[in-house]
Amino acid sequence: MRVRRCAIVMFEPREGLEFNLGLVSTGGSGLRTVVDWVAFAPHVREEIAVSADEIAALGVVSPSRWIDIDELAATHPRELIDALIGKDLLVGEGSAAEARDQLLRDNHWRGASAVMHYASRWRGVDTEANEQEFAEITQGSLLDRLGPAPPVVGERASAVQRVRLPPAEATTLDALLDRRVTCRNYDATRALTLAQFASVLFRAYGARAVDDFAPGVQLLKKGVPSAGGLHATEAYLLVQRVEGIEPGLYHYHPIDHALEPIRVMDADATAALASRFVATQAYFVDAQVFVIPVSRFRRNFWKYRNHAKAYRALILDVGHLSQTMYLAATELGLAAFITAAVNEVDIEEAFGLDPLEEGPLAVCGFGIRAAERTEIEFDPLNAAWKSC
Repeated sequence: MRVRRCAIVMFEPREGLEFNLGLVSTGGSGLRTVVDWVAFAPHVREEIAVSADEIAALGVVSPSRWIDIDELAATHPRELIDALIGKDLLVGEGSAAEARDQLLRDNHWRGASAVMHYASRWRGVDTEANEQEFAEITQGSLLDRLGPAPPVVGERASAVQRVRLPPAEATTLDALLDRRVTCRNYDATRALTLAQFASVLFRAYGARAVDDFAPGVQLLKKGVPSAGGLHATEAYLLVQRVEGIEPGLYHYHPIDHALEPIRVMDADATAALASRFVATQAYFVDAQVFVIPVSRFRRNFWKYRNHAKAYRALILDVGHLSQTMYLAATELGLAAFITAAVNEVDIEEAFGLDPLEEGPLAVCGFGIRAAERTEIEFDPLNAAWKSC
């Protein structure tokens, strides 16, 4: 059997306290500081506990050259080698672990970006329960818990040194931007019209032109910028209430301006899934449509291979798409939201996404604002709620 080290692995030392009864007998508290090591390997779904000896052994095994396991056993204990194989940090030739590791290599991930992405994904997180637990533990006001907030502006010069600029002339864009408010109050009794739904999707995600940039390379012209014109981020949808569209999961085809059905569901199932997607943030659950921006990593990294800025470019793409969706919805008198507090793993499983190939970086949504405000919204211009 031949093995090699996995393509990407990083380690974190975590300091903690351990009780040792022997220390009490010498007059101490019995507590001592210990350091545990954790490995992050994106082709493995969970964090991996490792020892210092295992880390040292991995450091001398090539990630590109196969080595016979007996040759490796000549310099390292066999039980240590077996442990690393069991943890998928050493991958055996032809194994399932090698297939996952090879997929990671084929997508040309930058190591630090891959580790950050996979280490920050959630599954089954309940943000409301976490917030309640935090409040019970810390008690008191926000300032008591967190201390003073940093200043609203990071000023670099005194007021007398600032160069005053002429005011911008008011346009229809200003009126639209003033009305752009993140909504936390949706009307669960009403449905979007098909025209409203289609308009918002097209303006944010639809392709306005397809360009044959080079043989075998097509680029899209959309209403938003994208790194290299690749537009690697696409819309996956959880539709709850749209006239003429059955509730369920869909993928939006940006060239055909069409929905690709993935799974039809009933209203209770879509609501439950919506809650899971946004980590139980109840004020978003009633939105008529969830739009999940899913980045196709291979599409972006095909050009920007192992590039230090490639993952950052995907995050920027999501920002451009979400703001355009906000404006398209606001123009039609609709409301919108975006949140990064999402259960990525639950979303991947619902849509059948392989996280080494493509994955969600946020959840957006839009729909019809409720007639009454029951959840607090940040609307200092009173644009959405007038005199409320």
